[in-house]
Amino acid sequence: MAEGFILEAKGITKYFPGIKALDGIQFNLKRGEIHALMGENGAGKSTFVKIISGVNLPEAGEIFLNGERVILSNPIASREKGIAVIYQNLTSFPDMTVTENIFIGHEIIHKTTKRMLWSKMNARSKELLLLLGSNIDPKSNMGSLSVAEQQMVEIAKALSQDAKIILMDEPTAALTKKESEELYKISLMLKDKGASIIYISHRVEDIYKIADRVTVFRDGKYIGTWNIGDLPQENLIKAMIGREITQLFPKKRVEIGGELLRVENLTKTGTFGDISFTVRKGEILGITGLVGAKRSDVAQALFGMIKIDSGRIFLEGKEVKITSSGRAMDLGIGYLPEDKQKQGLILLWSIVRNITLPTLKKYSIKGWLRENAENLTAGKLAGKLNVKAESVFATVDSLSGGNQQKVVVAKLLSADLKLIILDEPTKGIDVGAKAAIHEIMSSLVEQGFGIIMISSEMPEVLGMSDRVVVMRDGRITAVFNRNEATQEKILEAAMIKTAVQVH
Repeated sequence: MAEGFILEAKGITKYFPGIKALDGIQFNLKRGEIHALMGENGAGKSTFVKIISGVNLPEAGEIFLNGERVILSNPIASREKGIAVIYQNLTSFPDMTVTENIFIGHEIIHKTTKRMLWSKMNARSKELLLLLGSNIDPKSNMGSLSVAEQQMVEIAKALSQDAKIILMDEPTAALTKKESEELYKISLMLKDKGASIIYISHRVEDIYKIADRVTVFRDGKYIGTWNIGDLPQENLIKAMIGREITQLFPKKRVEIGGELLRVENLTKTGTFGDISFTVRKGEILGITGLVGAKRSDVAQALFGMIKIDSGRIFLEGKEVKITSSGRAMDLGIGYLPEDKQKQGLILLWSIVRNITLPTLKKYSIKGWLRENAENLTAGKLAGKLNVKAESVFATVDSLSGGNQQKVVVAKLLSADLKLIILDEPTKGIDVGAKAAIHEIMSSLVEQGFGIIMISSEMPEVLGMSDRVVVMRDGRITAVFNRNEATQEKILEAAMIKTAVQVH
């Protein structure tokens, strides 16, 4: 092993049924560095994390820790070697206390009586949390904490195990910008104290703020390792996707048609009020705002998931009452929720069945399902959106995040829709998949669809919207045309309390 490497992986290969997830990849980690691991969904990053954390064994390759060859046969063996993982989807126990979560599996026990020493564990938990700048009560229930606080507890847990190597898998995916900034500070503090961090993120801006080096995987293969200061962002993106993205936001010039949707004074007491806007055929209407702006609540009201107290909804000039999601679909309104896994997909079902679920009636005759017709339609839609899978009969949980996103879009396209509401359509996916989703959106409006796009990502809002609605605390504070919208104007409107003149 080269001098200075606390971890080195060589020739790691891993197979899953029908898939070569890792193909002879390599990776090394220096002592006291933050090393970013980048790649599109399906590049092999999560598989690599599972091998280093002892969840999966590779078919070939070697792993060295401090120059010594090791076999990480299970998570306990990995933990005993000083490796800890902080996953994107937190693995905490909500009904247990913070201390119980921190020390689960390695409790402090009296040598003779074998009793758990809770006072010592509570004191140590408090000490670790204070080290991270947190005043969380160790005796509070984990379920009462925010996502950012729970992540803080996960980091404290890693420190309680005396971890020398910390793997952070998409740590900022569910955090606000302010919470992400706090995590950057903590990561840099851990590095200064001698910890070595493998940092996985889809947010390119993350790694340029904190990483020392970056390694890129693509399609299960090792592409390269660079010092972060030597790699321009456009070169990083090219390494990740194998091609240059000259336009991440492929907004096509589309002739805007007549009014498709008009909302007048939509109100849900205590949530949002006096919401008024229009969407025209061939238009992408962006809705943005800071956390708590109630953008998703408005979307769910339009899709019949939330009952409004007052207000009127017009579709192609005709007033409609939307009392359920089924009614919304019948009227030609589709909705892609922010939480795609929980609300948009049935993970253990096949790609085919997920895509055709809203329109199963089309494929049934007297109660008998015409599977050939169903499979043909799903196959065409999956192919159109370039869903990468072993086959359309693969279960959705076997797909990468970006491909799951495409399946939800395909599911919407299987129905007879006019208006599609996309809530954070590219959240948590890589730049290549983002470009693909944006291309799909442009194609849809070209066909005459209307799109409402709810997004927290300013480049996406500015790059894809024909008009931008800004919300704060359940109220619209501004509407900007594409040619007048700027980041500064949007942020100003998102941070003020009183509504401004709507354009």
